[in-house]
Amino acid sequence: MSTTTMTPKEIVFTALDRKVPPRLPVAPFGGGVWTIFRSGTTFKELSTDVDTMTATILKIHKEFQQDIVFSGSGFNNLYVGALGGTIKFREVGAPDLVEPMIKDRSDIDKLDLDKVDHDPVVNTIREATRNIKKAIGDETLVTMTCWGPFTMGAQLYEVERYMRAIAKDKESVHAVNEFAVEFIKRIYEPLIDDGTMEMVTISDPTVSGDLCSFRQFKEFSLPYTKRLVEWLKEKGVRSLLHVCGDTRKSLEFFAETGADCVSLDAKVDIKEAKEKIGDRICISGNINPVHVLDQGDEARVREFTEETLKKVGEVGFGGYISMPGCDNPPSVPDENMKLFFKISKEWDIGTSG
Repeated sequence: MSTTTMTPKEIVFTALDRKVPPRLPVAPFGGGVWTIFRSGTTFKELSTDVDTMTATILKIHKEFQQDIVFSGSGFNNLYVGALGGTIKFREVGAPDLVEPMIKDRSDIDKLDLDKVDHDPVVNTIREATRNIKKAIGDETLVTMTCWGPFTMGAQLYEVERYMRAIAKDKESVHAVNEFAVEFIKRIYEPLIDDGTMEMVTISDPTVSGDLCSFRQFKEFSLPYTKRLVEWLKEKGVRSLLHVCGDTRKSLEFFAETGADCVSLDAKVDIKEAKEKIGDRICISGNINPVHVLDQGDEARVREFTEETLKKVGEVGFGGYISMPGCDNPPSVPDENMKLFFKISKEWDIGTSG
């Protein structure tokens, strides 16, 4: 394993700049449900408890020493509660929005973004993120997750109605997505302005290649993600974008978003992605979090992690972060995550790629 005087954050930033760091950066993707499940608490308990939320995430970091620490993961639906949405908490798993906030385009004008800054759940997540950053210091990157514009728009409008409207009422979809961008900016802005956030995580699962064509991605997702990323760049903040599913047909658009890094699902061939867009955007991924990390034994975790890293190395390790291909299921064994981290951190990138 290479020795380095770089901090974990500097190692991540080197990858974001599409350069080869002294060792591979490695992190979970989000991991909110997994973190909460293994800590014995619940989303409902944490949603208004700053101290416990802080301690829960710091405990994970102390044990696993990931290079990126995720705050707010799994809480993405709760942000809509700040606008008056009703949230349903589940015994296991992330909370759900009970019903859409926008039933007609005219409802957009009734939503008050000023409520975001007064919402107890939003402020719990913000304050916990600040506390995590203070506790960890400047050596490790702390990020906070939020839905991307397409997924946030779909949550606000109701996913099935939103997908039908893409074909039958495009103007409403565009209007909802424009509002979604402003909503997301409002969620992040205080943490950006006070220096807490140096990178944000934008999770956009609804624009998955399994649900949307590349034409729909281009028309209804790309412009709004670009707008959000441009605002982040103006603020001096990096961005990590995740889209679920088979997105091979949309790979070129990920580079066009301007995001610093795209997190790829296990359904995408990592070598193909590196060859197509790796010179324009950092790529992270894409160990299967279910079949490998959750259901696999030590041999399977080792086999698939090494196979993935070999594929990356055939193209080059510049601009790569080792991650699962999506969020962890709650039952992923600790030993599997630790082995994945160990293999990634110790991988010899000096002789491959």
